Amino acid sequence: MPRLPRGREWSAEEKRLWKDLWTSPQANVWDDSYIAAVAAYVCHASAIYRDAASAWQAQEFRHLGDKLGLTPAGMLALGWVVE
Repeated sequence: MPRLPRGREWSAEEKRLWKDLWTSPQANVWDDSYIAAVAAYVCHASAIYRDAASAWQAQEFRHLGDKLGLTPAGMLALGWVVE
């Protein structure tokens, strides 16, 4: 599991989500080039959960979730099946 990017303080909830994402079945196909996208996903999720997200952040969260294969639609688009 890669370390969280530097440059900001990460909350306990964000650290937990980071770990959950990088230990998910989807993470088996991610390499270090995914670090920035996963970090952005964590930031957007945190803002949404705090009820502080803009509409743009919510849209980007949904888009990243699909591209990372974290949603059923994203997994289907990538041709992934999680067993």
